[in-house]
Amino acid sequence: MRKKIVAGNWKMNLDYAAGISVFSEIVNMVKDEKNGSQDVVICAPFIHLNSLSKLGGETVKIGAQNCHQNESGAFTGEISAGMIKSVGCEYVLIGHSERRQYFAETDALLAEKTVIALKNNLIPIFCIGETLDERNNGSYFEVIKSQLENGLFSLDAESFSKIIVAYEPVWAIGTGLTASSDQAQEVHAFIRKEISEKYSMAIADATSILYGGSCNPKNADELFAQKDIDGGLIGGASLKSRDFMDIIKAFNS
Repeated sequence: MRKKIVAGNWKMNLDYAAGISVFSEIVNMVKDEKNGSQDVVICAPFIHLNSLSKLGGETVKIGAQNCHQNESGAFTGEISAGMIKSVGCEYVLIGHSERRQYFAETDALLAEKTVIALKNNLIPIFCIGETLDERNNGSYFEVIKSQLENGLFSLDAESFSKIIVAYEPVWAIGTGLTASSDQAQEVHAFIRKEISEKYSMAIADATSILYGGSCNPKNADELFAQKDIDGGLIGGASLKSRDFMDIIKAFNS
């Protein structure tokens, strides 16, 4: 049975003190209120990772928002996968739409980052998704297929089995727009079909696919009830402990 996961992405928010405060609230709420086997992950800015990994323990897992594609070297301002692992992280986001858009990260580069993350025993949460233009012109399946093929499908089956996929329709990130549950399910089912055709139905059935695109306490129940949606990659709502906890609990409602 594939893992259910709710992962928060704080993006470039919360200074050190504020991050500790919000995270402590989340940890206490998860301990008191979570009723289920779903994993809870927070992907935080680099300044938080060491402290949060100690505070979270087994209750809330920690992930980074990015890593460099090289093990080490003269790359001022960058962070390696090994460094991330050394402070207690278990996960790393790769290919978030903001990295693709603002930092011109290509599928080829993201494939390199995925390999280095796996080499350092990090679990990649690999993000894919279409823009509004691609949604409107009907090319979104081709876009998503290309992102899978160029970013992930060079992995062997054993390596791919360690990947978490996050579908994030770019047009629904931070806009207040949300894919309907039917739209989201359609794409999640398509992703699972592509995985099954590349690898096997067993690997496809075991791959967790998360929805990321303005998921909030009001729509999480309906989204998480879909057959192929295994959780969420949560942006703004993960900065508010009560909202984030209500999304985590949506699996139980």
